[in-house]
Amino acid sequence: MVGSPKNALIDELLVRYRVEQFYIQEAELLDTRQFEAWLDLLADDIRYWMPVMRNKGHGEWDDEYTREGTDLNWFDEGKFELEQRVKQIATGLHWAEEPISRTCHMFSNLQVTDDSDDELTARCRFIVYRNRTETETDFFVGKRQDTLRETDDGFVVAAREIYLDQSVLLAKNLTVFF
Repeated sequence: MVGSPKNALIDELLVRYRVEQFYIQEAELLDTRQFEAWLDLLADDIRYWMPVMRNKGHGEWDDEYTREGTDLNWFDEGKFELEQRVKQIATGLHWAEEPISRTCHMFSNLQVTDDSDDELTARCRFIVYRNRTETETDFFVGKRQDTLRETDDGFVVAAREIYLDQSVLLAKNLTVFF
């Protein structure tokens, strides 16, 4: 029966499964340092944005993160800037990535919302573990909201908002991709 609640649920589960597989593929590319291939998962018009978290008093939670276009942010990049970061790492002369980081990207609590025929919103929680040298270990924990765009080849990330759950960055640098 077309349009039945059962068919709608199956369609929702299939979309969620596809998004989940996309994120698994993306994590694998990042964790195996296939950064050029990772760039192919990003739309040409991507906005890659990570505000800074601020400590606020009770009831002031709306101002907890810095604002787009007004305040300082950890990242506010497009595809060109992300490509330049990848090229810099690939030179082997990037001081913050020599020796190169070992990472493990994990995500959970996936929520998927269909927005239109060719885009959807995906929200998840994440942990990115990074280890460099013998003693440098960092955990980046937070939330992410992506706009995923459907293409003939599958999804691409059209927008990524990254919200770290720490107001002070304890890592020596911020060279990993989320």
